[in-house]
Amino acid sequence: MNYPMIFYILSRVLQLQGVFMALPCVTALIYREHQGVAYLIVMVGSLVLGTLGRYIKRDNQSFYAREGFVTVAFAWILMSLVGALPFVISGEIKSFVDALFESISGFTTTGASILTDVEAMSKTGLIWRSFTHWIGGMGVLVFLLAFLPMTGGSDMYLMRAESPGPSVGKLVPRMRSTAQILYGIYIFVTVAEIGTLLILGMKPFDSLALSFATAGTGGFGILNSSVGAYTMGQQTAITIFMILFGVNFNVYFLFLMKKPKQALKCEELRYYLIIIVVAITVITANIYNSGHYSTVRDALHHSAFQVGSIMTTTGFSTADFNVWPTFSQAVLVLLMFIGACAGSTGGGMKVSRWVLLFKSCRNELGRSVHPRSVRRVHFEGRPMEKSMIHSVERFVVAYLLVFVTSIILVSLDNLSFTETFTSVAATLNNIGPGLGVVGPAGNYSSLSILSKSVLMFDMLAGRLEILPMLVLLLRGTWKK
Repeated sequence: MNYPMIFYILSRVLQLQGVFMALPCVTALIYREHQGVAYLIVMVGSLVLGTLGRYIKRDNQSFYAREGFVTVAFAWILMSLVGALPFVISGEIKSFVDALFESISGFTTTGASILTDVEAMSKTGLIWRSFTHWIGGMGVLVFLLAFLPMTGGSDMYLMRAESPGPSVGKLVPRMRSTAQILYGIYIFVTVAEIGTLLILGMKPFDSLALSFATAGTGGFGILNSSVGAYTMGQQTAITIFMILFGVNFNVYFLFLMKKPKQALKCEELRYYLIIIVVAITVITANIYNSGHYSTVRDALHHSAFQVGSIMTTTGFSTADFNVWPTFSQAVLVLLMFIGACAGSTGGGMKVSRWVLLFKSCRNELGRSVHPRSVRRVHFEGRPMEKSMIHSVERFVVAYLLVFVTSIILVSLDNLSFTETFTSVAATLNNIGPGLGVVGPAGNYSSLSILSKSVLMFDMLAGRLEILPMLVLLLRGTWKK
């Protein structure tokens, strides 16, 4: 294990986080809020410690998969710990466990909150909560690779360990250029959403905070009603951008390279949009026929918003779907597990994995009928190697292991099975709201420290695609 290189990269992450703290400090100056002092303290501390860490002696700069997993896992834990400090120092969240829960939820773009009154927070605290979504959406190490490239061949291992989806490839020959392209697209679409919301009459602060949360598909709202208090036009714009941020960023790159036909032929994108349209249609019919909405337009509007929010794992809400019919709730829970596209800022198991699993299962059934037949799984127009199928299967096994273990541990809180199941599903898939007390009208404040700790692990595991967090628990990871 190359510890000097790991500590060096962590110091750069700490330094970068200090830079990110400038936004809440500026917000505090604009709104004249004393909470900004807490962020200033943490910012200075992060910059000083991060700068000192850069002088760590690194004779051996070799960096492999094991170091990549460990570095990414520790980087996200470190970010979350430092990100929680301003909440505690400012006194806005008194319990460190609750502050850490809120910080992890922010960086992992989960959006699960322990706050019972969001509107009681300062604008400084609110903008930091939303900004953590934006930082975590694309990944802080991807940002690091884009602007502060590593050495010793660590780039690809860090990218693979942090990026969402079953595989990571280079858009262009150099990894640094790939990271820059990804962040360029990310910033462009974020600015586009901010501008759209401003044109639709939303206040500048609200448009900035909600765009950060939408871009990272996080879902921290700045009102107790989430986004229910905004106009239908503003909610519709957020719906569209949530769906856009759930698309694989490779699709946008193809458009950027003036290859629209190739982009629109993306198989994962096609299934992603089909699932969204089907889910919106059946939920609209269900909630309208059950009398929850008096017009088809209202039913369609709220159905589209919630499907977009859950499918992309954003977690915003315009309505309390706790009171919707059981069928609609079941569809939304199913969408929690499907998730967004690989290579997007969304969470969940990813559409591409489900497509690969379905095709693999179909092939195996075909072989049982025709044993001599030769069948290959094709995806995005090319045959998939068996190693790719096996990696997807390993992910599913690891996912189920974490999911089942978490349900058993959280069940000690004696919540209903629905609340226990959906709280784990909502955190492991980085969605936020579940059903019952952890639903869109509730929060996670009533859970025990044990349950919060389990769900914090789930949020990190879900954002990092399970393996980096499990690698930390293996004895072999730490052997020479």
